[in-house]
Amino acid sequence: MLGDCAYGTGELREYLQDQGHTLVIKPPPVRTAVPGGFTIDDFRIDPAAGTATCPAGRTANLGQVKADGARTAQFKRLCADCPLREHCTTSKTGRTVNIHPQHGLLAAARAQAATDPAWQDEYRRWRPPVERAIAWLVAKGNRRVPHRGVIANNIWLHHRAAALNLRRLINLGLTRTSITWHLAPATT
Repeated sequence: MLGDCAYGTGELREYLQDQGHTLVIKPPPVRTAVPGGFTIDDFRIDPAAGTATCPAGRTANLGQVKADGARTAQFKRLCADCPLREHCTTSKTGRTVNIHPQHGLLAAARAQAATDPAWQDEYRRWRPPVERAIAWLVAKGNRRVPHRGVIANNIWLHHRAAALNLRRLINLGLTRTSITWHLAPATT
């Protein structure tokens, strides 16, 4: 499965992997509390032990599991005299780290996207043609569907895609003869 970071949520990743798909989906970026500072990937999260350890080596307990499966580590007093505080947080009460229910899955995806050359090559190979096709589809005011109703818009979309495919074939210089030759079964 190929996708950009809009399709990189933990829930979707988990579902697609359970279905047996190989994912080439860019993971969503992680935010920093301080520009250029530490992200959640710089913390060691151990859900089994219920702890989170910051880059300075200070450990906080993970809170109770919330209804959505998330957990929170509050470093509060541990940040008071931390030498790395300016790279971690601007909060007066200390750093709080929210742990996503699929944190391990998302962290592994970020690591793979950053370090695996095979994954990077696959993503670079397929993303530009997909983005180009989407750009062609939505060009010239076609970002929104023009009709009311699913059936009319489904017909419009299929006609638009067929017209774009035909235009592409013409631009490639393919004629009816060459298309027929390519589609004809081989004779012996």
